[in-house]
Amino acid sequence: MMEHISVLLQETVDGLAVKENGIYIDGTLGRGGHSLEVVKQLKQGHLFAFDKDQRAIDESKIRLKDYLDHVTFIHDDFKNMKNDLEELGIDKVDGIMMDLGVSSPQFDDASRGFSYRFDAKLDMRMDQSQMLSAYEVVNTYDFHDLVRILYQYGEEKFAKQIARSIERNRQVKPIETTFELVDVIKQALPMKVLSKKGHPAKQTFQALRLEVNGELESLKQGLRDATSMLAIGGRCSIITFHSLEDRIVKELFNELSTVEQVDKRIPLLPEQMETPAFKLINKKPICASEDELAMNNRSHSAKLRVLERVKE
Repeated sequence: MMEHISVLLQETVDGLAVKENGIYIDGTLGRGGHSLEVVKQLKQGHLFAFDKDQRAIDESKIRLKDYLDHVTFIHDDFKNMKNDLEELGIDKVDGIMMDLGVSSPQFDDASRGFSYRFDAKLDMRMDQSQMLSAYEVVNTYDFHDLVRILYQYGEEKFAKQIARSIERNRQVKPIETTFELVDVIKQALPMKVLSKKGHPAKQTFQALRLEVNGELESLKQGLRDATSMLAIGGRCSIITFHSLEDRIVKELFNELSTVEQVDKRIPLLPEQMETPAFKLINKKPICASEDELAMNNRSHSAKLRVLERVKE
């Protein structure tokens, strides 16, 4: 099993305020680092662990081998958690955590095609059973759809130029590998961009990954369903790694933890004043400590937000 260092591990688990008889969800099991810290605290409680990547589940079973009586593994996208758990008779939970994005083992496994650091077939599927891969997106999407995903999901300023370069190159032969795509991207960018710090393909690869795996749409649906399942006192801990994810989490958490303002001139008794069903545990996101930043480079962009249900 590849080594995987869980980001904001203690902060995320502490944010859940785990109860020994509680019911918890890990929406993004990965290699089980966060799940392990939760199940260690359970006595009569139970954890339901979701992941789209069957390999992640198989490897996490090894890591969680001493606690399997307290874990149910579910091979599915967390956007389906509400339906999956209802089928198991679960409608309320005490905590939900998600560590969004691609796990380190997925990035570091060259054969998965997530990284521009390794030459591999264009793939980027978290769920290896699905049909759509980065190869199909790059070689079959029309110009306008390529521009849309590069701009929306990659926030790529040169989306049109890169889309044109992809179109031009794939007319000669299909773009089959990560390094071939990197070359195509470089052809589209001006020298002043290529000479800047940072990899020129980073934003395009992010955009393709989000499109292939439907990550932002899953987050919007899954997060709303997740918060609806929280029992009173239940908490939701979410780690994001880029601005698009964080914006979705921040906006929903702010929406759930505020109520519409009433005109102050209208006299209301205290019991008539509406209060929100949720509260923010941290108004500003929690970021990695200096020690963690020194040990784990991938923690630099991580942000943790925690929400608690306070009433029905």
